[in-house]
Formats: sequence, structure tokens, C-alpha cells
Amino acid sequence: MAGKLKSMKNKKPVLTDEEQVSAHICKLEPAIGEVVAALRQIILSSDNEVGERIKWNNPSFYYTGEMKPFDPKEYKREIAVFNLFKGRIMLVFPSGSKLSNSDSLLEGTYPDGRRTVVFKDMADINAREGALRDVIKEWLSLVDR
Repeated sequence: MAGKLKSMKNKKPVLTDEEQVSAHICKLEPAIGEVVAALRQIILSSDNEVGERIKWNNPSFYYTGEMKPFDPKEYKREIAVFNLFKGRIMLVFPSGSKLSNSDSLLEGTYPDGRRTVVFKDMADINAREGALRDVIKEWLSLVDR
């Protein structure tokens, strides 16, 4: 019994996906954390079927609704993931090449179909919030349900 109590004491509480993302953001440099938190709110408020989790060691956003079966290696559920390497605040859209990108928010031409957008600060977010919401809504409109 004593061994069982000891092992129960050493277990860390399991955090929800949202709590894991919040904890990750809290560990960031404050200026970067502020921008990431603002982008997080914009993305999550775009649609009630957008979820969040830590994937590839950073906050990521995905479609939570029903979809037709697909090979998980295609990442069809993944909307965007942060790349916060060396203080850069980049959102990577794994299937961004499928979007019209009529406002030129997304950048890059990668063979795997991803596109990126880099945000510098809160002023940059304020200037491009509408374009980001449009990209997410367009992505959601293309989901194979």
C-alpha cells in the first residue's frame, strides 16, 4: 500500500490541451507571449470547431469537426502551428497552398504545400487581423466533411 501511495504522489496532474497551450505561452518571453496569446484568441474565435493543442513542441490549431477518412500523414486536420524559433513569431499553415491568399498574407512556396506568415508585434496583428480571420475561414470552407 505504501508503494502505491508513493507512486500516486509522484504523478503530475494531466493538463488539458488548453492548459498545456496556456502553460507554454506563460514560459515565453513576455513580448512574444503577448503576441502569441493575441493570435491564439483570434484563431480560436474564428470558428467554434477550431481546437488547440501542443504539437511539434508549439501551440497548434486544428479542425475538431467531422471529416471524411484520410491518411493522418496528410495533416488535413491541421490549420496552423506556431514556429517560435529564435524569437520569431511565425504561423505555419501546413496546407496553405490550397488557399487563394487573395490578400497576400501567406508567404513562401514550399514543395510540401505549406505557407507561412510572420508577425512582428501587436501593431502588426492589429493591421492584419482581418486577413488572418479570412485565411482561417477559407481554410475551414475547404474541409472535406
